[in-house]
Amino acid sequence: MSESSTDCVFCKIVAQQLPANIVYQDEEIIAFLDIRPINPGHTLVIPKKHAASLEKLDSQLGGRLFQIAGRIAAALRKSGLRVEGINVWLADGKAAFQEVPHIHIHVIPRFKGDGLRIQVGPDYGKTPPDEEMQKQATKIRKALKDI
Repeated sequence: MSESSTDCVFCKIVAQQLPANIVYQDEEIIAFLDIRPINPGHTLVIPKKHAASLEKLDSQLGGRLFQIAGRIAAALRKSGLRVEGINVWLADGKAAFQEVPHIHIHVIPRFKGDGLRIQVGPDYGKTPPDEEMQKQATKIRKALKDI
């Protein structure tokens, strides 16, 4: 691990200062069971190198992170745990419900009646006027030029 945050719980897991039920590990990535699982098998996939947000994550490492999340999803399906579907979730920032400021992917086994719900706002499903969507797209394209 080349970079860490001394107060980051995930960095402490990587440094073996805190225990974890590790299911996968290589030079760059570690995956372990969530201590507050939504369902049995709920796994977190993190880079060993500290990055608080997706923006701070090297794009090549980000690709590996998602690759390993896919492998974990496949393993969950073959594990014998109850898995009828999988949610892969990355929360980036407090407003997105990121609780630990170290980028991580949740790989969550799902099954009918498990109680997990995704609640959407009152405007969900309403298509904005094309003019508004064009304005949004222009802002994003302009921002991409600066990145």
